Amino acid sequence: MCPHPRLHHLLALLLGAWTAIAAALPLETVKLPPGFSIELWARVDNARQMALGGIDTRGGVLYVGSRGAGKVHAVRFDAAYRAGAVMRIADGLNMPSGLAWRNGSLYVAAVSRILRYDDIDTRIDRPPMPVVVTDTLPKDSHHGWKFIAFGPDGRLYVPVGAPCNICDPGDPYASILRMNADGSGREVFARGIRNSVGFDWSPVDGALWFTDNGRDMLGDDSPPDELNRLPHAGTHFGYPFCHGGEVADPEFGARRQCKEFEPPARKLGPHVASLGMRFYAGTMFPAEYRNQIFIAEHGSWNRSRKIGYRISLVRLKDGRAVAYESFASGWLQGESAWGRPADVLVLPDGSLLVADDHAGAIYRITYRK
Repeated sequence: MCPHPRLHHLLALLLGAWTAIAAALPLETVKLPPGFSIELWARVDNARQMALGGIDTRGGVLYVGSRGAGKVHAVRFDAAYRAGAVMRIADGLNMPSGLAWRNGSLYVAAVSRILRYDDIDTRIDRPPMPVVVTDTLPKDSHHGWKFIAFGPDGRLYVPVGAPCNICDPGDPYASILRMNADGSGREVFARGIRNSVGFDWSPVDGALWFTDNGRDMLGDDSPPDELNRLPHAGTHFGYPFCHGGEVADPEFGARRQCKEFEPPARKLGPHVASLGMRFYAGTMFPAEYRNQIFIAEHGSWNRSRKIGYRISLVRLKDGRAVAYESFASGWLQGESAWGRPADVLVLPDGSLLVADDHAGAIYRITYRK
């Protein structure tokens, strides 16, 4: 007999509620390669970029930015990577989409500001007041939300999207910036990037790869979104003059030729809204996935027929993108979408997390032979 019948009853109710919530999301419609499975890992309001905190033998913490909700959440998980409590650690922020964790501190991008929450892993229950790293970034809300990350050089990389569909705003817009962790030493690292909402560094050669969202209003099938590889600092990728490496812009294309710019490493689908991307450096998935790129395609909003709404896979060989294919699909059913992937993140055990801001969910994809 249970020594705490009321507690047992409460746990049963909670389990039943969680089962009902999970059942409300039609995960059975998500198609994956053989051997892979997907589960609902946590419910997080408007989940966008994810950042992993410290890990120890007891488990760890996942941080999640919620752009539309103006919040930042923390998800505790145990040593078996089972999600536990979801806690709000900040709210009332301006589109806090991007997060980065380093040396115990959480960095949060809120349009014109980068905030830092120190010693956050041990202070989730009572989050500290944030330190302002910088408040001098552009204040434009159009493409003002940001995906941020620390590079292998220990510097913070921060994109600044173009404040428009198509325009020539000059620095620091349409770029990726980098700066020291304290906000000093800011510089433009790459140019001609309309709006990157995802990047990562190759575990093979350390090169920076990033997604870029193509301009709108050139038709259903033009231009493509882009996956780019940065050959060196200062490289220009074409915006606003050229799109996808070969599409001259009707307003700005006469000023410069496409051959002047770095072409995409891989053209992605037109208007798929390619957002978060990560290299897969885990060992759970089969060997052919090692050091390949997963991309969260948020999905089109301006095509006559929707595309995207999936996790795509770009296969690399000798540093070149040689294939682009679907890895997980099914959030789009006909012309109706029940979910929109916004970011991906590889856990230390090799499983893959997927953030979905539309369904307010984080999923975990695992593999078993």
